[in-house]
Amino acid sequence: MSDQYKIQDPATQYPKATPEYQQQQPAPGLETAMHPKPDDGAETYRGSGRLTGRKAVVTGADSGIGRAVAIAFAREGADVLLAYMPEEEADAREVVKLVEEAGRKAVAMPGDLKDEQYCEQLIAAAVEQLGGIDILANIAGMQQFVPDIADLTTEQFDATFKTNVYSLFWLCKAAIKHMKPGSTIINTSSIQAYTPAPILLDYATTKAAINTFSKSLAQQVAEKGIRVNVVAPGPVWTPLQVSGGQPVEALKDFGAKTPLSRPGQPAEMAPAYVFLASQESSYISGETLNANGGMPTP
Repeated sequence: MSDQYKIQDPATQYPKATPEYQQQQPAPGLETAMHPKPDDGAETYRGSGRLTGRKAVVTGADSGIGRAVAIAFAREGADVLLAYMPEEEADAREVVKLVEEAGRKAVAMPGDLKDEQYCEQLIAAAVEQLGGIDILANIAGMQQFVPDIADLTTEQFDATFKTNVYSLFWLCKAAIKHMKPGSTIINTSSIQAYTPAPILLDYATTKAAINTFSKSLAQQVAEKGIRVNVVAPGPVWTPLQVSGGQPVEALKDFGAKTPLSRPGQPAEMAPAYVFLASQESSYISGETLNANGGMPTP
């Protein structure tokens, strides 16, 4: 774990990947089974009341970036509804505990984002159990590498789009009906939207779509006083990578091609979401914040 508040060299703030990173889990993967365990900020993140009284929905909140964001939101004063797959219950229980230890309300809602009804139920539950929704952080994603388009099935292509893009549409559509002026939507793209890997054809395509979707939606809802922005992470050490997101043999060099020569950690992503959720970013909408270790983007 690293102290995020101590000035230090970002290239050495966290370690580079090593052969120890080579591991594999069945999708969707559990953070509790990873080694080394990603830094979720639980030991270091200090809130300062920037989201006091807010009501947030976070998808993929059990592990990885979503986990770090849920912890940060709670420590900034927000109540949080956590969306995650039923198979990820062990990870989610830990996050519920951390949110409650921060003195905030946690609502756990397992389900499948590929199901439109579940997406609608998430927003309805936030309104009923949290008293509303003014932050929607869409972070969950599906990533499964396939080297050859001949082997990329229609079933996987469809599942990737349903998880990464359709759920975004369903959740935003349902949430905006309940959002008051000052509310924010934060979607999650990727460095893959700009420099797509040949083995991530379907995933990279969805991430480019998320950027465009968000820029269009931001213009549509500005008159309602709602802002829409995007965070685009680079290579970040999460269960997504070890459960089919990358070839196992590639994990020993994960993040090595970034200018900082290392993978990012979820704890390094969470402050970007906090900033875009807070009133501090009041004049920012339709933008993508790239958190990728220095990799150039258009």
